[in-house]
Amino acid sequence: MSGLKIVNPGILALIQDRGRFGYQHLGLSTGGAADEHAYLWANRLLGNPLDAAAIEICFGGLELEAQLATRVALTGADLHPTLNGDAVDNWQTLNLKPGDRLSFGHAKQGMRAYLTVQGGFAIEPTFGSVATVMREQIGGLDGRGSQLQAGDLLPCQAQPPGRHFSVPNRFRPDYSQPLTLRVIEGQQSALFPAEVLTRFYREAYVISPQSDRMGVRLSGPALAPLADGIISEGVSFGAIQVPKDGQPIILLKDRQTIGGYPKLGTVFALDAFALAQRQPHVEVCFAPMPLHDAQRQLQQFYRFFTG
Repeated sequence: MSGLKIVNPGILALIQDRGRFGYQHLGLSTGGAADEHAYLWANRLLGNPLDAAAIEICFGGLELEAQLATRVALTGADLHPTLNGDAVDNWQTLNLKPGDRLSFGHAKQGMRAYLTVQGGFAIEPTFGSVATVMREQIGGLDGRGSQLQAGDLLPCQAQPPGRHFSVPNRFRPDYSQPLTLRVIEGQQSALFPAEVLTRFYREAYVISPQSDRMGVRLSGPALAPLADGIISEGVSFGAIQVPKDGQPIILLKDRQTIGGYPKLGTVFALDAFALAQRQPHVEVCFAPMPLHDAQRQLQQFYRFFTG
């Protein structure tokens, strides 16, 4: 089978889908697209299944060559894509011909772009998913968690040219806008005195360069819980762990399966997707969110893409 050939993988390009579910009891992270909002739009533009594999392009530099005629969709951070040297818009579909070269520059705002192909990439799943988790050496094109390399061929079926589709402007996020992360407080919020919680919601935090797909480390007012640690337990996407130094860590898609630090609460999933698009040194703030509001909004979000 032919497909898209990697000419230059850029800084970091990974195969991702929605994630690997049902295996955390084996110690396997869920993985998956860091920004599901952009990822799901990329598949929707092409009429793909909800969990079709995509290339997650982190910071840019990727260059691809089409070995066949097909259609692709681009969403997420604006990495200044070009087709055969000509600038093309983001958040839209493109028709590719054999020999076409699609290249990406580097982001000024945002971090991750997503590229999907009509019909999906034909990649063998590992434990039910193609999501790449480099730390665990699982998923991806080779099934061993490798990032994409020059010369890799991403197999897919040829597709005829199709209609042009783009995401309406009202659904395109602005990654330069200030970000307030809404928090669903959990039972362990009782481990944080009232004055600590007040400071947490009042002050701004800065994203540390030591952040990755596993979690976003923050720098700001230290939080001092009443206990340094708890019995290790399962951790969720968006969980706000507070280690001994008092600097919060927000856990993302490649998070560990269990943790023993106190958790103030959980960042609302849609805000955690937006957080995955913020670069180091960007400020974020926090605000409390009722559980029922989070459930309602998340339900609406997924119904939009499945309806």
